[in-house]
Amino acid sequence: MLPAPLAFGIGMPGLPEMAIFAVIVLVLFGKRLPGAMRSLGQSVGALKQGLAESENTEDPPALESNTKTPTAA
Repeated sequence: MLPAPLAFGIGMPGLPEMAIFAVIVLVLFGKRLPGAMRSLGQSVGALKQGLAESENTEDPPALESNTKTPTAA
C-alpha cells in the first residue's frame, strides 16, 4: 500500500519543477524583485541594529519592575 501523496502521483518537487517555478517567478516579478530584496535587506539590518542596541542597555525596564516589592498595609 502506497502513502496517500505517492498514490496520486504527487510528491516532493524535484529539480526540474523547482527550475520551472524559479523561471515563472522571475518572469512575473523580475522588475520588482531587486526592490523587494533591497527592502528586505534594510529590514534585516534595522532588526540587527535594534537587537544590538537593546543588548547594550544596562537594566531593561522589565527587570526593574520585578525588583520592586509591594509594601504590606
